[in-house]
Amino acid sequence: MAGSIRQLFLNAQRYLRKRNMAQATARHILVDTEAKCEELKKDIEGGHDFAEVAKKHSSCPSGRNGGDLGSFGPGQMVPEFDTVVFSADLNTVQGPVKTQFGYHLLEVTGRG
Repeated sequence: MAGSIRQLFLNAQRYLRKRNMAQATARHILVDTEAKCEELKKDIEGGHDFAEVAKKHSSCPSGRNGGDLGSFGPGQMVPEFDTVVFSADLNTVQGPVKTQFGYHLLEVTGRG
């Protein structure tokens, strides 16, 4: 009995360690159309500040904070986000990414 409890504990510990290692920080801009998303991406790639564009154009409440989503792990966001956030290069604008909420530009700012 004690051996199985120990194994259960070790498995849980491994799971939590693995899950905590896979964390990301990102910011995003949410808009209604793919065309608007493409337009904003061009603006950012042309030198406009991501945070300022998010404040002005994002329909997500995170727009007030420059699109900052904070830190999160796999499965905490919609699957379309996970695919991009846990595979894309850091500090590059990704998108448009279509989700049930609309079209997003994403920028992964950290991963660990």
